[in-house]
Amino acid sequence: MEGEKDYPHKSKKWLEDMSKGLLRELDAISLGGLHIQHVEKGLIRCKFLIPKHLSDKDGNWHAGAIAVLVDNVSISTAFSASGRVGVSVNFDVSYFSPAKIHEEVEIEGKVAGHKDKLTMVVVRIAKKGSGEMVALAKQWVSSTSLGLARWSSKL
Repeated sequence: MEGEKDYPHKSKKWLEDMSKGLLRELDAISLGGLHIQHVEKGLIRCKFLIPKHLSDKDGNWHAGAIAVLVDNVSISTAFSASGRVGVSVNFDVSYFSPAKIHEEVEIEGKVAGHKDKLTMVVVRIAKKGSGEMVALAKQWVSSTSLGLARWSSKL
């Protein structure tokens, strides 16, 4: 049986593999270049330099790409706390200010609570330097007992 202390390490490895396209190529499009700075039980901190291919017509980070990143960080954060793989059951993102291509942002995913098999994760994205909030997300994740290594799709 997996040790609880391994959950953050496995969570980090999974998120790194997703960003490199080792698990699913599609996620690498939105997560490529994600730098995971810190992982502990129920908390993940990352940096991300927004690439040109994730911009809208105005040169802003595309809202859909933000949502993909938030979903993956939320799932990984929930796993780091419980060791249980999850699927999104409720997903809410509020967008506050645009971030431009080649701008660096800081991402923090934090478990806010548990209820039975549900975990609520809050993900905050802010511009590096100014701290201006780009997006704030709340995501409820329903867990299963599958191991992270066996998990190839969130849906």
